[in-house]
Amino acid sequence: MTSNRAGDAGLFTEQFTQNPYPIYSKMREEDPIHAVRFPDGQNGWMVTRYEDAEKVLKDPRFTKDLSKIYGGSMDQMSVFTQNMLFSDPPDHKRLRGLAQKAFTPKMIAGMRDRIQEITDELLTAMEGRDQVDLIDEFAFPLPIIVICEILGVPSADRDKFRLWSNSMIEGTSGELGATVYQHMNDFVQYLGQWFATVREQPGDDLISSLIQAEEEGDYLSERELYGVITLLIIAGHETTVNLIGNTVLSLLENPKQRKILAQQPELVNQTIEESLRFNGPVEFSTSRWAGESFEFQGIELKKDDLVVVSLNSANHDRDQFAEPELFDIQREKSPHLAFGKGIHMCLGAPLARLEGEIAIASLLDRFPEMVLAVKSHELEWRPGMIVRGVKELPLKLK
Repeated sequence: MTSNRAGDAGLFTEQFTQNPYPIYSKMREEDPIHAVRFPDGQNGWMVTRYEDAEKVLKDPRFTKDLSKIYGGSMDQMSVFTQNMLFSDPPDHKRLRGLAQKAFTPKMIAGMRDRIQEITDELLTAMEGRDQVDLIDEFAFPLPIIVICEILGVPSADRDKFRLWSNSMIEGTSGELGATVYQHMNDFVQYLGQWFATVREQPGDDLISSLIQAEEEGDYLSERELYGVITLLIIAGHETTVNLIGNTVLSLLENPKQRKILAQQPELVNQTIEESLRFNGPVEFSTSRWAGESFEFQGIELKKDDLVVVSLNSANHDRDQFAEPELFDIQREKSPHLAFGKGIHMCLGAPLARLEGEIAIASLLDRFPEMVLAVKSHELEWRPGMIVRGVKELPLKLK
């Protein structure tokens, strides 16, 4: 595996996490399919241009099935990977089809009033306070309450989910430590107890549906049940937490755009789409491996080569987006890759969009004078190889 090593010195540093876009720009120009040692020690390829990224995300020659790569040597983490995100056809279609029942357009549209109700309750709780951490008070609880209600798990346990989710997400920044494994064990134990409860007293929630699932004779195995529920809990709130936080931050850092939105609130949909493109909540795609040896865009890939797409780099490609470094909520509809592409495109994208639109519109309406309580460069960005978002977003509300 050879490379020009463009930008290698700056990859995965604290400065890179703070602002990766200058390094991405250099990589797209000099070495767009870049040989990299990832934080967990694996060697692989990072894809940075839009055209190449789109091809990788749609090319069936890349596998996502971890068992094809690691076989029987898969570790404890494998209990969380028996889901559609880490599977290939035909298993992928079966697993996605079972989970899709809760994310149909009709189901999502029917949740608008409930999402608005939760949003209003959280905003009311913030009233009368000079300063809040928007992540703690709003961006995190909104989507975790929603996904808990969909799944049928107690939203009172949301702080546990946050701890477990953060641990697993941040574990992607390097080797899995004892704390991560302990949190994974705790999560598995919690789910096992909850599944037992649901088997005794099923409801009309998604977990009940999946436990009783039968679609064309295909049931979920126990491991698949753990894998699908884990994916829905983590992905079902992580993306939206960071979408809300990143959108608010971009609006506060770009007051002209914020003013445009205040004057034209109907642009909230476009604001969410531009935020997804400009500073998306998911930094990298999950891993893919070459299922065979082949040439890809001038690079000789060998069977089992690891390939990761930088979604945020692709969304800043000048060949696809005019002036990509500008946050422009009046930008024409953009074919960004924030939710991926192809058969693995994010199942919860419509829900994340709806939550984001309601959250941003309601927040700006309730607190039109809010400002950052710290300088932008003082914000700490979350570590890890998956999500992009700040740990805290301190705001002065008036």
